[in-house]
Formats: sequence, structure tokens, C-alpha cells
Amino acid sequence: MNKELMEALNTLEREKGISKDTLFDAIENSLLTACKNHFGKNEADNIRVEIDRETGDFKVFADKEVVPTEEDVMDPMMEISLDDAVKIAKKAQIGDTISVEIKSKEFGRIATQNAKNVILQKIREEERNVIYRQFHAKENDIVTGVVQHTFQKNLSINLGKADAILNESEMVKGEHFKANDRIKVYVLEVKATSKGPRILVSRTHRDFVKRLFEEEVTEIKEGIVEIKSIAREPGSRTKMAVYSNNPNVDPVGACVGLNGIRVNSIVDELGGEKIDIICWDENPGNLIQNALSPAQTVAVFADPEEKSAKVVVPDDQLSLAIGKEGQNARLAAKLTGYKIDIKSETQAVDAVGFRYSDYMDEDEYMEGEGYYDENGEYVGEGYYDENGNPIDSEYAENYDANAYDETAYSEASEDAGEFAEETADAADDSSSDEE
Repeated sequence: MNKELMEALNTLEREKGISKDTLFDAIENSLLTACKNHFGKNEADNIRVEIDRETGDFKVFADKEVVPTEEDVMDPMMEISLDDAVKIAKKAQIGDTISVEIKSKEFGRIATQNAKNVILQKIREEERNVIYRQFHAKENDIVTGVVQHTFQKNLSINLGKADAILNESEMVKGEHFKANDRIKVYVLEVKATSKGPRILVSRTHRDFVKRLFEEEVTEIKEGIVEIKSIAREPGSRTKMAVYSNNPNVDPVGACVGLNGIRVNSIVDELGGEKIDIICWDENPGNLIQNALSPAQTVAVFADPEEKSAKVVVPDDQLSLAIGKEGQNARLAAKLTGYKIDIKSETQAVDAVGFRYSDYMDEDEYMEGEGYYDENGEYVGEGYYDENGNPIDSEYAENYDANAYDETAYSEASEDAGEFAEETADAADDSSSDEE
């Protein structure tokens, strides 16, 4: 009997993943339950069960107090006479507590059946717990399953030891699956219920794409390349920003793979969904510029505090930057976390916040690197005053951008002095006219 028990426990542990210790605990509890059912719940508090984990042998004991004589025994379940106690423990004395074995066959048929039910119930509960723990560990990860059937526009997917539910809201529009199709899904949530774990999965979640790249791209698995951000419109387009911790590894190239083999396998899994992979940049201006690709940009004015940006693009790139029904700009905004306003060069001329001059001090000039006028037009290299006018090289060194008046010119050269006098005379004439 014990050999058969151990074989059964080994089989359950191997096939169901239920540990033998858990099963032994279940047997102990079932025997205790049988005792309580046989002797009465109030009279079984002193009963205990011991099981040998190696052989499967078990014994049931009742701890009883030793009293002087048989006449003194008021409760046979709690007390034992000294004469009977000595037969079990030779050194027993009045007042001692000794363990008296109870034969399990004394429990009766009903008690035995109840014990069996307790064991079976515990096995079912533990089996559900094992499955729950197994799939709970896979939350926010990808699993592969087989489509079973459709119910109320939802799919039932067999994952091996459990079934998952793919709701209609978590399916990509245009995707159609039939029975026995193998598909990959993203585990959203695993709930423990009385009937077993309830597993909810998705194919529209943005992290579904992230996990697919983690499976496909070795550099991401090893932590060399990081996926910094993902924006997705399921079934249509995904934008993904990646960063390399190794300057010798191109993050975009690693994700694309040789001849596009890596990204193409993921596109196939997503049913042809387009994927734009860009380089992550800590500079929000550069990141937004990358995010708007394939459109080119002329200028990006980003406000990190307001999380907003104004972008100027060539006239012929405006529709590309915005995308069909605004998709490109919308995904770029989700990817970067910035509210993005896009205008063409022609529109930007008269738009506040889209011109370089809107962000420059009145007394600002640039040396050597050139200057951009209020329309964002490059006007060449050299020395320039705050209005973008070139300063003659003869007196450029004496030019004081913070004191722009006739003095600055008069100190530079005679021509500048004449200009200063003419300016002063013009100012006097103006004053006389006003009077």
C-alpha cells in the first residue's frame, strides 16, 4: 500500500508539478479530518498525524493524560488510566501525557471517504496554484499558443496547461485566425479563480513589439542595445527609439539586421505592420527630429518645461512630416512625450515661435559662425550687429554689441565718426521738428 502511495505521489509531482511535501500535508489534513468526523470535532483537538516522507508510512496519535484508575477516566479521548499507560510507556506516571496510537481502520467507511475527498480537493487546488504561479511569472511576456475556438468574437487559445482569452479589443483589426493556428500573444494579466487561472492576452499592446525585438535581437537580450520608447498604432505603424551602450554598436542596424532579416521577421509576425526604428537622443530637439523621420526638418524649437516643440520643415516635406491622417506626427508625439506643432518654411515666416529671432536677444551677435536673420535665413560668416548687419572688419574689434550707438562707431574709424556726427545731427533735427 505504501509503495503504491509513493508511486502515485511521484507521478503527481512529475506530471502535475505538485511537490510531495504538499501532498503529504494534504494526507495529514485528511486523516485529521477523518478523526474529527469519527470522534467529534470537539474531541479531536489532541490528535496528530505523523508521516514518514521516505516510506509513506503514517500513524495517528492521540495525546492523553494519565489518571490513577479506570474509574477516574472521564473522557476516553483525553485521558488514560495508569495501568493502560504503563503498557504503552513503562515509565508513565500520573499526570504525564502519552501518545496513544489510533488505528486508521477504526475511522469507518464515511470518515475514510471524506479523507479521500480532502486529498483529491487538495490535489486539484494545488494543481491550479501551480498553473497560476507558472503563468503569473509570464505576465508582461510573450507566450505561444494554439487557437482553439471563437466565442462571442473572442478567441480561446490553448497554452498547454491552461487556456487564455484573446478579447476582440486586444486583436489587431484585419487579423483573422482559425482553429489550430499557432500564434504569439502578450500576457496582460493572470487572475486566480476557483476554476483555475484566468489568463488575458493581447496582440495590440505596444510592449508586444518590444518583447518580439527582445526575442529576435541578441544585442537587446545582452543589454547592449536598449529600447527607450515605443509608440504604436496596431496593424498600421510602430515607432521605436533605441540606444546603444556600446559606441561601436549601431542600435538601429542591430535591430534591422543583415538585409533587414530581423525586423522583417517581426513585421511578418505583426501582419505587415510598418516599423520605424530611430536613434534615441537625450537632446529633445534631436530626438524629435529623429522621431519625425522619414521627413526632414529645418529647425526644432523644444521647450523641456512645457513638453512642447515647434518644428519647421521644408515646404515639400510638410505632408510627409504630418503623415496620413496625422499619423507620423501623432506617433512622434507619443514616442517623445512632446506636443509637436509643425509648420512649413513658408508658414513659419509669419508664425511666432517658429523663427530664430524669437529666441535671440536684441543685442546678440555672432563671431565667425555666421548669423541667421529673423526669417531663419543664413546671412554668412563674420561680425554682425544685433540686426544681422555686417560690421566692417576695420573696426570690428572695437564693436561693442551691448553699447550699440554712435560712440561705438566713432571710436573705430573716421568714417565711423562722420557717421556718428550725421546721426547726432539727424537726432537734433528730429528734436527741433518735434518742438
